Amino acid sequence: MKKRFVTKSTVSVSSLLVMAMLAACSTNNGTNTEQTQSAAQPESTAEKTKISYWSIDRHDMDYMQQQVDSFNATNTDNIEVEMKVMADNYNQAVEVAFASKQAPDIFRSGDFQTFVSKGYYAQLDSLLSQEFLAKFDGLLVEDIYSKDGHVYTLPNSGQFWRLIYNADLMEKAGYAEPPKTLDEMVDAANKITEQGKSAGVYGFASNFKNGSGFTRPAFASGSLSSATSHEGYNYQTGEFDFGMYRDIASAMRQIKEDGSMIPGAESLDIDPLRAQFAQGKIGMYVNHSSEPAVYASQFPTDIRWASALVPTKDGQMNGVTWVNAGGYLGISAQSDKQEAAAKFLEFLYGTELRAEYQEKGLGLSVLPYVSEVAGKPELAGIDGFLPTKYDGMYPVTPLSITDTKLEGKKFTDVFIEYILTGKPDLEEAISDLNARYAKALAAARAEGLTNIEANPSFNAASLQGTLGE
Repeated sequence: MKKRFVTKSTVSVSSLLVMAMLAACSTNNGTNTEQTQSAAQPESTAEKTKISYWSIDRHDMDYMQQQVDSFNATNTDNIEVEMKVMADNYNQAVEVAFASKQAPDIFRSGDFQTFVSKGYYAQLDSLLSQEFLAKFDGLLVEDIYSKDGHVYTLPNSGQFWRLIYNADLMEKAGYAEPPKTLDEMVDAANKITEQGKSAGVYGFASNFKNGSGFTRPAFASGSLSSATSHEGYNYQTGEFDFGMYRDIASAMRQIKEDGSMIPGAESLDIDPLRAQFAQGKIGMYVNHSSEPAVYASQFPTDIRWASALVPTKDGQMNGVTWVNAGGYLGISAQSDKQEAAAKFLEFLYGTELRAEYQEKGLGLSVLPYVSEVAGKPELAGIDGFLPTKYDGMYPVTPLSITDTKLEGKKFTDVFIEYILTGKPDLEEAISDLNARYAKALAAARAEGLTNIEANPSFNAASLQGTLGE
C-alpha cells in the first residue's frame, strides 16, 4: 500500500510519588477480568500475556469495559487486558508513568507533539499490517497522527460543528428551514428576538466568557467559506490572514447591534448557555456533536431543536467545516508486549464494534468504513451532526506555536471585543492582527519551533467528501 498523508528529558521522580499519583489518578472501572475469563472459558495452561490499557474517556467506560471483557474471553492469543479509566491531569500522569518505566502498554492519546518528542509512542506502521492501515488511507494527518513518514496514533471519533437552533422559534420567525447565509442568520435572530423579547427570548447566543465564544462559530463558518484557510492561517501563502473571519465577525456584530444577542453574553459560559437554550430562551448558537448527549441527560428539554451546517457569507461552501478529531490510541514505546497491544488495538477498530459505538451515540466516527455500515444512532438530535461531504480534517496550522511568540492580544480577544463593542475598527483590527501574527510566526520559524511552510497547491475543496456524502 502506498501511504498517503495529508501534508503539511525524562523527569526523575521517586517511586513513592509515582505510586501515589497513579493511585490518585486512576480507577479500575471494570469487572474482575480473571473472573470474567474463567466464567467464559476454561483457563489455559499457558501463561497469559497481560497488558494494561489506560483511557481518559468516562462517557463510554461501561461500554468499553464490556469490550475489554469480550476480548479477554474470546481472543485466541491468551492476551488479558486490564483497563483503567484515568481522572484529571492525564498528560502529567502519563509523563510520570513513562519517567518511572511503569507506562501502560496501550493508552489513550494525548498531546501528540509532546508524546512524539518524548518518545512515548511506538511506531504503529511497524506493528500493524499494511492491510489494516489501508483503512485509514488519506486520514493520517501530519502532526496529528503521523510524523516524518511514521504513524503513531489513529483517528476514531470527532467533534462535528453545527448551528443548533430552536425549530419552533425558527418557524415562528418565518423560516421553514435554517438559515444558509449569514444575512439570513442575522435576520432570523432579529425576528426571533422581536417576537420573544418580552418573554426573555433572544435570537442568538455565544459563550464569550472565553475565546471559544468566537472560535466555535468562526472555525465552522470561516473555514467552510474559504478554499485556502483555517484558524486564520492561509495554507497557500504560509502566512496568517484573519480576513477569513471578516464576514462571521460582521454578522455577529450586527446581531449584537440589533439587540438580538442574549444579554450578558460577555460573561456567558457554555453550560449556562445550554441551560437557557433548553428552557427555550435562545434561538440559535454554534457548538459540536456532544450536544445531543447533553440535552438527553445534563439539561433535559422538551423543546423541539435541530442542527444544520453553519451559515456562510453567500451560502457557498468552498472548503469544509473543521472536524476536531485527535488521536485515539497509542502503543507504548517502552512496552515489551507491543504485539499483544497491537492485536487489542485492531480489535478495538473492528467494524462491528465501532459501528455499534456510533449507533449507541457514544461518538461520531470520522472513519468512512464505519459510517458506511453504521445505523442511525439512538441518541435524539444526532441526525444533523452526522458526517457530510462538507466536514473534513484540516492539516495542522502553526497557530498554537505562533501564539507563544505573539505580542499583544490574541485574535479571539480582538474579535470578541469588536463583536461586543464595535471597537476597534474591523479592518484596522484585521490588519494589526496580520502584522503581529506575521512577526510571531517569523520568530517561531527562526527558532525552529515549527516547520510548517506555504503549500501553494492547497485547496480545501479537496477535503470535501473525505468523511461523508
